[in-house]
Amino acid sequence: MRADPVQERVDPLPRAPATASVQPPRFVSVDVLRGLTVAAMLLVNTPGDWNHVYAPLLHSEWNGCTPTDLIFPMFLFVAGVSISLGVVSRVERGANVRATRQAVLLRAARIVGLGLLLNLCAWWLLDKAYFRPWGVLQRIGLCVACAAVLAIHTRGRTQWMVIFGLLFGYWGLLAWGGSYAPFVNLASRIDTALLGPLVYEFDATTGRGHDPEGLLSTIPAIATTLLGLRAGDWLRRRQVKRLLPAGIAALVAGALWGQVLPINKNLWTSSYVLWTGGWSMLALAICHTLVDRRGWPALGRTFGVNAIAAYAGSGLMYFVLAAIGWWEPIYRVGFADWMTPRFGPLVPSLTFALAFVLAWWLIARALARRGWFLRI
Repeated sequence: MRADPVQERVDPLPRAPATASVQPPRFVSVDVLRGLTVAAMLLVNTPGDWNHVYAPLLHSEWNGCTPTDLIFPMFLFVAGVSISLGVVSRVERGANVRATRQAVLLRAARIVGLGLLLNLCAWWLLDKAYFRPWGVLQRIGLCVACAAVLAIHTRGRTQWMVIFGLLFGYWGLLAWGGSYAPFVNLASRIDTALLGPLVYEFDATTGRGHDPEGLLSTIPAIATTLLGLRAGDWLRRRQVKRLLPAGIAALVAGALWGQVLPINKNLWTSSYVLWTGGWSMLALAICHTLVDRRGWPALGRTFGVNAIAAYAGSGLMYFVLAAIGWWEPIYRVGFADWMTPRFGPLVPSLTFALAFVLAWWLIARALARRGWFLRI
């Protein structure tokens, strides 16, 4: 999953012109929440053994929501928050609207391009059977582009109308498609019709496929990013007290909606948007209270200020180590061979993932100390 690093260092936009002398307040809590989300991404993406993973660290097979299913939408939510703190603040301080929009779209295109490049590396180094056009960074780029343009050209009321329009419109499309089941739902059918065997899962026998980051399901993912945009506006305007009741309301609405439209990450259902959006609002409120107001240590900020480097770099590291045949021996010799007899197979698998996160935390910390931040 991708990344939207700290708003002042690698935001989609150039810095405000010199005439805009009043700088917006700095919210370290946003860096922290982004960084913790990136760390969680690395943790769930790199177990030592996929056959031995604790249940909370796995995605739901279809309907339902595990803690792992909260990670990607929380990242998109934080991207929306960063757009409010960066893009909207700069426009309000006098930045040129046209230049701002062009910068946003250009950065979004670069994020999509980086996602395609990573998928190309995976195809070249690991599996030449197919190249997958969709992916986490591709979805992030599309969502950032749409949310930022709306942030620049519309007000809060319009953005709320767009959110509800996207959620109810997507629900209507899925219902019109006739099924929420795997492979036969409308989102899967559209992705298969467009890309055939290039989707994430494809059954050549039946000709059916599915992609969790496909085209149609990106529509409600935009709504997730817009929820972050609205939360960021509350944060920026010192209306943080709205986050708690809004988060609770979203959780209740998502749970109720889930009775008729299942909470489902693979389809990114509207109920899933509200359910995960509620948790994201509560997480932001907690981080802001503890870090910005009470001065708690900014744990996770090291990842938050270099999120693209951590996410893309860790993915590339895995591709290279797996391609040269080192990934499995590192896990087996360093963890499984001596830990499994003592603790069982789940512990070494988790320990390996934690060690991988720690390694990238050290890398990100070294980069930050040298003032190196990946800009795209």
